[in-house]
Amino acid sequence: MTKFRSPELARLTPLAQLRAGRLPLRLIQLFVGLTLFGLAMAGFVRSGLGLAPWDVLHYGVTLHTGLSLGTVVILFGFIVLLLWIPLRQMPGLGTIANVLWLGVSADIGLALIPEAHGLPAQLALFVGALLVNGLGGGLYIGSQLGPGPRDGLMTGLHARTGVSLRLARTGVEVIVLVIGWFLGGIVGFGTVLYAVAIGPVTQLFLRFCIVELRPERSTEEVRSTAP
Repeated sequence: MTKFRSPELARLTPLAQLRAGRLPLRLIQLFVGLTLFGLAMAGFVRSGLGLAPWDVLHYGVTLHTGLSLGTVVILFGFIVLLLWIPLRQMPGLGTIANVLWLGVSADIGLALIPEAHGLPAQLALFVGALLVNGLGGGLYIGSQLGPGPRDGLMTGLHARTGVSLRLARTGVEVIVLVIGWFLGGIVGFGTVLYAVAIGPVTQLFLRFCIVELRPERSTEEVRSTAP
């Protein structure tokens, strides 16, 4: 039996991402992934069991501003992109799409998904949203069109400060989680479950979602951007 081997993620500049081939397929996959990601965000809210760290902050801000969750997600996306400037990070097409479309799909999800009542229904909705989130993340990352603004902030901190990627991610997420909690964001069992499970779940889907790029283009660009 032949063992399945998924393509690898390439290290590409924003321009190289657009030139790497199979762009129509990758754009469709990008927006499907972002849509699923936003719907999952709404599912977490409707479950009432807890949110991802960044969404705790987003939801807390909605409580004090009256803005929709999606609007806050978009605004924070632009704010985080401004933090890329001193880190010398360059956004890709997928980064910009993330900023603009993720919030829209989250608001669509909130309009479509009813609030869950009773622990069994809450757990079912949360677990379903977790799986959809992992699939959406796998599709989005696998399109190879650039990181999301929040992920790019963490990788930029890692690149510019020498702090480990794990420490950069943990530090940023703890800060936004604490601020969001003080603002009234939803923190609960689901927040912990998300933190523990989202990495493995996304990785599970990602191995099937990476779009294989044009070999000659991706190899050339990887060599040109290697340290």
